[in-house]
Amino acid sequence: MNKKVQNNDDFDRYFRLNVPPDPRIPLEQWQALVAVADAGSYAKAAEALHKSQSTVTYAVQKLEAMLGVKAFEIRGRKAVLTQTGDLLQRRARVLLDEARGLESASRRVSAGWEAEITVAADTLFPYWLLLQCFDRFGNESPHTRIELIESVLAGTTEALTDGRADLAIASRIPPGYVADPLVRLRAIPVAHPDHPLHRLGRSVTLRDLRAHRQLIVRESDALRASKATLEASQRWTVTNMSTSIVAAVQGFGYGWYPEEKIRPELFAGTLKPLPMREGGERFAELYLIFADRENAGPGTVRLAEIIRVHTAGECAQKQKRSSPGSPAARGLGRSSQASSA
Repeated sequence: MNKKVQNNDDFDRYFRLNVPPDPRIPLEQWQALVAVADAGSYAKAAEALHKSQSTVTYAVQKLEAMLGVKAFEIRGRKAVLTQTGDLLQRRARVLLDEARGLESASRRVSAGWEAEITVAADTLFPYWLLLQCFDRFGNESPHTRIELIESVLAGTTEALTDGRADLAIASRIPPGYVADPLVRLRAIPVAHPDHPLHRLGRSVTLRDLRAHRQLIVRESDALRASKATLEASQRWTVTNMSTSIVAAVQGFGYGWYPEEKIRPELFAGTLKPLPMREGGERFAELYLIFADRENAGPGTVRLAEIIRVHTAGECAQKQKRSSPGSPAARGLGRSSQASSA
């Protein structure tokens, strides 16, 4: 490519002059280019695409040959984008997003309401409430299948950005997405009543926590990009919150859990809040996020509305049963009936 191609405007002019108006490059080649840019190597890109390395390499080389450019430089084992390659991969992402949106919209137009909706929900969210929302939606659209991806932290947004989810309930909003606040949850540290931390006879300190096993729920994204808050060097890490709660009930350690997740255990007395001297509560904001709001199908929009309205209804019912400003008023109530959406 000409060395004067320095920015997007130059890139547009170059393409108008050198690239035929009829597209000759298949989407698979653009997908390969983006995958190599993300992974930093042909081998890792091939693994991500579930293809052979030779297939990915050939796709990128074919694209480079057709455009007369060099997209990558090989430095050791890494494939590094050239300036031209960086411009290409940015445009390719837009092209691939548009193609996915067009395919999704076409399927919805031909089939009416979506045949299937995938929801990625952080395990912090009360699943009993989410299942009620699914049931309400099922009464309106019995032929729409629902798939639930149970995820932790960045695993939820990863399902969204990877195109595996139509809706997400997440504690983080990925760049480029718009979200609606859904609910604020309160988490507390708990342990079995017979746990040594409860036998101290005084307020529990951070130093006390460090001397005992902490129960952790592992982040479910591939890279495990987030850094968990760890008080103890001794810890058990599991992939499911229910497993962590069972471990706490059996006295194997302490953990931080949303109150809504452990209400039965608190009521039964098998778990008891730790009397922290300070920092005895944490809050998590959960958001409702569309994968693509503009191209969302009527079923996805309706399900999002049901989740939003029913969650708000549960919060309102909880506030009525609790005194204003109390910790319980911030949570959700399992026994109440949600408002109709």
